[in-house]
Amino acid sequence: MVEQLKKVRKLQSRAAAAKMELHDLAEDLPINWARIKTIAGETFDAFAELNAAKEELAALENSR
Repeated sequence: MVEQLKKVRKLQSRAAAAKMELHDLAEDLPINWARIKTIAGETFDAFAELNAAKEELAALENSR
């Protein structure tokens, strides 16, 4: 369970960084507008992975 908690924390950091990158891109529009899909996809993937890890952690905690 400790390993899963570490994984969640690492993914939280990755998701936060992706969110900030998307935010910065949005603030600078229309500069780099062609990167929107790429950055949005990476952000989506980061949050999807984080959500799955959180669900796994919750399942581990509930099975105790």
